[in-house]
Amino acid sequence: MGVALLAGSGGAAVAAPSPRSAAVAPAGSYERLHPLVDLAAQRLATADLVAAAKYGTGSPVDDPAREKQVLDDVARQARELGADPEATVRIFRDQIEANKVVQRELHRRWDADPSQVPAEKPDLGEVRKEINRVNGELVRGIADSAAARSAPSCRGLVTVAGVRVRHERQLDLLHTVALERALRSVCAG
Repeated sequence: MGVALLAGSGGAAVAAPSPRSAAVAPAGSYERLHPLVDLAAQRLATADLVAAAKYGTGSPVDDPAREKQVLDDVARQARELGADPEATVRIFRDQIEANKVVQRELHRRWDADPSQVPAEKPDLGEVRKEINRVNGELVRGIADSAAARSAPSCRGLVTVAGVRVRHERQLDLLHTVALERALRSVCAG
């Protein structure tokens, strides 16, 4: 069962956690989960830049070598922090897939309407530095939130955090859908 961020016509419908599930949440669970959701949104913001950097160059959206490098790196960081590398990799796979949702849709839009193509092509190397920075913060956030991510209230709290981040960052429908994809594996079980 995934996180339910339902968007349409400018609104979001959310199934809030029940008072009973909130009562069994470890203290500070929301405060541990909200930063993870916000970091996922920050990482998604880089998808627009990656899409622009790759568009028209023949570079595919899927980059298995880069993905393996990212997953190996976050697993190593998780081990260094004493965190679960398997959970970290699972969460990052979703981050990568969410990023590709945005890239594919932007490429589709730009193919359909070339006037929407960004005028400047970002330097992919520079964009990857930002992605790596956010990745490091996200790994630390995953390490710091193990109890909150395994609590019965996790899905509800992540949903609430997702709605809040959507509004704080003024995410459009594409990025809202991608954020839902990015959060799929945050909660254990």
